[in-house]
Amino acid sequence: MADLPLVPYAGDPHLGGVVVSAEVLQARVAELGAQISVDYQGQAPLLVGVLKGAIMFMADLAREITLPVEFDFMAVSSYGNATRSSGVVRIVKDLDLDLTGRHVLIVEDIIDSGLTLAYLRKNLLARNPSSVEVCALLVREGLQKRDPELRYVGFQIPPDFVVGYGLDVSDRYRNLPYIAAYQE
Repeated sequence: MADLPLVPYAGDPHLGGVVVSAEVLQARVAELGAQISVDYQGQAPLLVGVLKGAIMFMADLAREITLPVEFDFMAVSSYGNATRSSGVVRIVKDLDLDLTGRHVLIVEDIIDSGLTLAYLRKNLLARNPSSVEVCALLVREGLQKRDPELRYVGFQIPPDFVVGYGLDVSDRYRNLPYIAAYQE
């Protein structure tokens, strides 16, 4: 049996350089979890993960929050299988929980134009929560049409397309333990 590479997708010609290493990712996620724990002291925030990209980040973030939390998930799409947003946002999977009176923290993998987030925030605010805030792992610099009002941000990155730590192209690369540039 041949030796398997220790890193998924080793030698893949589409993977560029590391944008955020696994160690730096985990350190920043710990910082975000600590800050959320302070900011929501005495409350039990509802973490709303945006599937599928935010699942790795949300799982690690939840383990760093020292408060009771609940999870729910939404799947929204504006990309399909492309590397550019179509500009049309649609809900593929809606929440299961009632948001009335809840402190909601949207957990996003990456903010590009901000279109999906603006749509999602408006949709959730219509459900009468006590608050809606956003925790985004990555913000691609210079692509937002307006200020996306992010309470928590992991990293500002160049506008290059990236994969890993939940982010994908056609459902590939999600299990990379770091964020890497993607080259078509």
